Amino acid sequence: MSTARRLSEDIAAPAASFSFEFFPPKSDAGERALWTAIRELEPLHPTFVSVTYGAGGTTRDRTVRITERIATETTLRPVGHLTCVGQSRDDLRTVLGQYAAAGVRNILALRGDPVGGPGAPWTSHPDGLDHGVELVSLVSGLGSFCVGAAAYPKGHREAPDLDADADVVVAKARAGAEFAVTDFFFLAEDYLGLVDRVRARGCDIPIVPGIMPITNLAQISRMAELSGHSVPASVVSRLEPWVDDPEGLRDEGTQIATELCSSLLERGAPGLHFYTLNRSRATRQIYQNLAPLVVG
Repeated sequence: MSTARRLSEDIAAPAASFSFEFFPPKSDAGERALWTAIRELEPLHPTFVSVTYGAGGTTRDRTVRITERIATETTLRPVGHLTCVGQSRDDLRTVLGQYAAAGVRNILALRGDPVGGPGAPWTSHPDGLDHGVELVSLVSGLGSFCVGAAAYPKGHREAPDLDADADVVVAKARAGAEFAVTDFFFLAEDYLGLVDRVRARGCDIPIVPGIMPITNLAQISRMAELSGHSVPASVVSRLEPWVDDPEGLRDEGTQIATELCSSLLERGAPGLHFYTLNRSRATRQIYQNLAPLVVG
């Protein structure tokens, strides 16, 4: 991977990209666990890694600090998360300056969840931004960042329908987004439908599917509900027999994710973005299972 190339070029390259997402821990012990996961995944040489903001933008400082450490202390290429939640335009420019000072040149620009959590009413900052497309425009207008945006295979919970949701992806691309990363999903058809809708609008932005390895059925069901969608019955039926067997459920969840990833790559996805939940084991197993497709 050449650091001279833009991230969007590596994502669009013929070889599949492979990336990992972490979340900022709430404690020192959690941060140690995160760095263990980062070091275990580093030898896989992912195309990029990212660290999210916490709910309502509450972990901004920790997110920025961890992203800076990844940039300066590892061989990994970090993508800095940035959300509109509770921040003025000046606040956003300040965070971008911190990222730039640490050598972070790639930004994932998101509106973010409201302070009250997914589904809560959006509260505008008096001097802030209200939509992801506005943030994409602000970041790309600074000229030096490669900007990514969010996309939703089953539609954002606030979108009136899937066509309107696709219009938003196209608007983000026109505002300067060079790639998109999707929310997690479980059926390849959901992702492929999103890509078809975006392509039908004349937009060729690379759309990287987001993958959530299932290691805990209750946890993944709750996370799916927060995004406004449920885990498909076809997936639940495969996992329910293992609900009292954590190892068995992990193995079956890993197999489900491997099948989904294989289908996506075979059907033209430019790569895979894994929501690791700060644990490397399931992601490393899926990577090993997919090695013939992603390692060349």
